[in-house]
Amino acid sequence: MAKESMKAREVKRQEMVDKYAEKKAAMKAAGDYIGLQKLPKNASRIRLHNRCKLTGRPKGYMRMFGISRINFRQMALNGEIPGVKKASW
Repeated sequence: MAKESMKAREVKRQEMVDKYAEKKAAMKAAGDYIGLQKLPKNASRIRLHNRCKLTGRPKGYMRMFGISRINFRQMALNGEIPGVKKASW
């Protein structure tokens, strides 16, 4: 389980990316690259890291479901994810 501070940091980064998105797009369209450099570092989308919504685990993240592979497997076996079942052949 990830530390609460790490999860909070990711949320804070996401909010900052959302806050500066329009301003950043306008600067980019105008070619104001010096203005872009003056924006906060955390306003960049590249600094975001996908984390599991349940545990905050940063690795083994499945984009389609928003959770880690471990939680996905457990939930799929319990039948908690609609339309997903264990493969057998």
